[in-house]
Amino acid sequence: MPRVYHSHQIVIGGLSVEVTLKPIKNLHLSVDPPDGTVRISAPEQMSANLIRSYAIGKLSWIRKQQKKLEGQQRESPRMVVERESHHLWGRRLLLSIQEVEAPPRVEVNTKQMLLFVRSGTTEEKRRSLLAAWYRDQIRKEAASLIRKWEQQLDVRVNRLFVQAMTRQWGGCNPASGNIRLNTHLAQKPKGCLDYVVLHELAHLRVPSHGEGFIALLDSHMPEWKDRRHLLNNLPLISGKYQ
Repeated sequence: MPRVYHSHQIVIGGLSVEVTLKPIKNLHLSVDPPDGTVRISAPEQMSANLIRSYAIGKLSWIRKQQKKLEGQQRESPRMVVERESHHLWGRRLLLSIQEVEAPPRVEVNTKQMLLFVRSGTTEEKRRSLLAAWYRDQIRKEAASLIRKWEQQLDVRVNRLFVQAMTRQWGGCNPASGNIRLNTHLAQKPKGCLDYVVLHELAHLRVPSHGEGFIALLDSHMPEWKDRRHLLNNLPLISGKYQ
């Protein structure tokens, strides 16, 4: 069975920090979009006092990152209505809803996203249909990327999960070999998805975010920091969409 890591909360300077103990060598701190959640991954044997001292020393940096996220442009919640703006792989498309007596489907041309639904389909159902379509786009695009990075990194993915996530673009469980990808990546440029897939598969080689992990990314994608910067500075999703 996959190993379950237990997390707990500590409060530093009025900020709540999620701490997870893992079999890693170094501490890792992140401030995750879109809401600035603070997380620390720490070695299993590290004392609580040492973890707390580390967090206190990073308070200024944490607040700076949270302020940056607060000021970042956010996309309004999608209602899935006529002429609403949607994105696919970084391209802005206008939604056109077509009523048909046939199974629902989505088609895309140079300027439009066409959603074909039966007459009387509710907003909730339209949202569900589009969410499923976006998940399918991620699965199709990620399949070849996973094969590419499996070969280059000499690793194997057990299962891929695609889901809407509010705190991170992807995730990896090195113990189970499973990875997760955020559905919202289908709205971002394809280079961002490529970076996230590499990032998660690299964790199958190096579970932490230490020097070895950075060196692995550097050797396989020298421009990975540029792609990460692009992804993290694109408009964030606000409200429920998928």
